[in-house]
Amino acid sequence: MSATAARLVVLLPALAAVLGLFLARPRVDAGRVVPARGLAVGASALTVLVALVQLVGVHSGSASTAVGTLPALDAGELRIPLQLQTTTATALIAIVVAVVGWAVQAFAGWYLRDDDRYGTFAATVSLFTAGMLLVVQSADLVLTLVGWEVMGWCSFLLIGHWSRKESARRAAVKAFLVTRLADVGFVLGVVVLAVGAGSTAYRQVLSTWAARDGAGCADTAVAACAAAPSGALRTTAMVLLVIGVLGKSGMVPFHDWLPDAMEGPTPASALIHAATMVAAGTFVLAQLFDVLAAADGARWLLAVSTAVTMVYAAVLAFGQGDLKRLLAYSTLSQVALMLSAIAVAPAQEGPGAGVLHLYSHAFFKALLFLAIGWLSVTVGGTAAATMRGGLRGHLLVRPAMFVGLLSLAGVPPLVGFVSKEHVLAAAEAGASQGVARAWLVLVAGLVTVVLTAAYCMRAWLVLDDVTAFHAERHEGDTATPAVRSAVAVLAVLTVVGGVVVLTPLVDLGGHIGWLLAVVSVLLVVGTGLLVRRHARGADPAVRLVGPRVRRFDEGFGVDRLYVALVATPVLALARLVVFLDREVVDAYVRGAAVGAAMAGRGGDRAHRAERAATGLAWVVAGAVAVALAGVALW
Repeated sequence: MSATAARLVVLLPALAAVLGLFLARPRVDAGRVVPARGLAVGASALTVLVALVQLVGVHSGSASTAVGTLPALDAGELRIPLQLQTTTATALIAIVVAVVGWAVQAFAGWYLRDDDRYGTFAATVSLFTAGMLLVVQSADLVLTLVGWEVMGWCSFLLIGHWSRKESARRAAVKAFLVTRLADVGFVLGVVVLAVGAGSTAYRQVLSTWAARDGAGCADTAVAACAAAPSGALRTTAMVLLVIGVLGKSGMVPFHDWLPDAMEGPTPASALIHAATMVAAGTFVLAQLFDVLAAADGARWLLAVSTAVTMVYAAVLAFGQGDLKRLLAYSTLSQVALMLSAIAVAPAQEGPGAGVLHLYSHAFFKALLFLAIGWLSVTVGGTAAATMRGGLRGHLLVRPAMFVGLLSLAGVPPLVGFVSKEHVLAAAEAGASQGVARAWLVLVAGLVTVVLTAAYCMRAWLVLDDVTAFHAERHEGDTATPAVRSAVAVLAVLTVVGGVVVLTPLVDLGGHIGWLLAVVSVLLVVGTGLLVRRHARGADPAVRLVGPRVRRFDEGFGVDRLYVALVATPVLALARLVVFLDREVVDAYVRGAAVGAAMAGRGGDRAHRAERAATGLAWVVAGAVAVALAGVALW
């Protein structure tokens, strides 16, 4: 039963995507939108149930660790088993992805009820969910790569869903190009790992590459140990893999595409930022943690990028003039936090802290995005100026937003507090062992705690501003029971998730450093009070930063920097290549053609201008020349 559940949890949303495309229509009316919505929401709800069955099977001991999907492939000396896996971590994250997918589908049915392309959107969300679930359940690098690329394609479609807008098309292309560039590294890393192990199975890859220069050979076959790849090659492979993860997760220097992805519908943003794509890299690296732990160069690259990203993105989140973009930069900072745990966690503790933050972040970030999307319908936009006081009078959205922001800030006992403290404890454990990159992450993490509390308090003060409240704004609030249920479920999971993590049901390793937890809570409370005190009825960002707040919306000029350092040189190189191709390489061909044409025209004119006597003279001259040559030779 558990093996069947492992397959169905991936196949159900994939089938829903295929069937959903047949229900998609160029226009929407009451009779046509209902089947598409029913299929999308029903299939996602069924996926949640199947994921629960899988988790029960894991804890009852009836689940196998490897589940066959398709017949294994043999490509010369490379074996491709194409297997899924069922473990506590995979089953738990599968439930998280399935729940968020269901909430997004339920919300999108209302949010896009008048969209003439809703059916296509719902089918794409189902396919996106299937791609992420394939990455989570995969026990094979090839299946992981398939799911990875499916998500990249679906993100392009979802970000550009409103393709009639030039800004949406531009954002979709930007996301596609940046993530495709980074994915070159991911693909090459997968190839190196698979070729070195002779198999794409995770188990074989780990047993081949995880040993540190011959250490641990007792755990593997003697022949495999004797032929173990070098440490330098292992580091190269993991650096390439980390580059792909940094691009997909939007880490510096690949970060600029993620805030622009807010051009997509809010349900798409909730899915991309909460439980799919940007969090996928965390789980992939967690699966390969033993190999990563033996590649110090790759861990340094990951630690530096995540430390810079978590602070930089948190600073930008505070000053955003659009609250949806505030959540986008918040995602960058929080994903950097979960990846940093994998970068610095001691080998004996494993990647549990990073996976735990993935689990918690999915719930509270999906909750925040759906709440913002709900409010945007009632107030007419997501700009901070438009949404001021928008929470007043909302009996469900107001407490939901409050819970979500508290969890994001890391206030106990909410799930965000528990997972954040596990990450900080993992960094502290590494720092206590004298690991320099762990100190870097620990300091950046504490700074991020302060900045996160600041932008969460700013968002709350803007949304709950009594002076800006207008009752007539809520006349259009017609959210369906499904929407209310989705928001309520995410809010409940955000509240009780922290308690669940502390039970034996979730055993991902790691611990909470209580002294550090007290320090971080004091930082959160102190920062929140400080921001509130200096707000004085105005937007705290405007009050504290002043007219320079516009620079936050511009990302501190990173776009211009990309244009100057990347786009301009690439375009100049392209123009040079075109010039050389046309004026140098093709010049020889064109010259030969021109020469042949001129010779032909000259011969033609000479032929038309010849006289009979002249021709006879040439014939006689030729005959004399031949005769003389014959006499000379004789």
